[in-house]
Amino acid sequence: MDCIFCRIIAGEIPAQRVFEDEHTLAFMDINPVSEGHLLVIPKTHVARLFDADPQLLTHTIHTVQRMAKALQTALGVRNLNLLQNNGKAAFQSVDHLHFHLIPRREGDGIGFGWRLVPGDQEVIRQAALRISGVLQQS
Repeated sequence: MDCIFCRIIAGEIPAQRVFEDEHTLAFMDINPVSEGHLLVIPKTHVARLFDADPQLLTHTIHTVQRMAKALQTALGVRNLNLLQNNGKAAFQSVDHLHFHLIPRREGDGIGFGWRLVPGDQEVIRQAALRISGVLQQS
């Protein structure tokens, strides 16, 4: 497998490691959006959130919270974006589940590209019904 994150886990590619345990690894993003931008990944290769085992997600999100608290203490971070992308259309650039912790500061000029546009309430209602129906069957 030629996954860059798996290669980082294996030590084949250097990274500024912040935390590591049996299940997860946290390291600094080499293309940071802001100071302190880091990534948390599971050590088990899984491409997307859709494919992840719930236990793996439990371990991973625990590390995410731990890193958020570390950012808060170490860098005085009071605000952050937690970003997790799935698939190319969602801007996932590495096919290994990962969470971005992006520290935010007032007036940092960082934004996101979507505009808030009111949706069609009937389309929203129909989507909600379809999702609820799937959940009732599982």
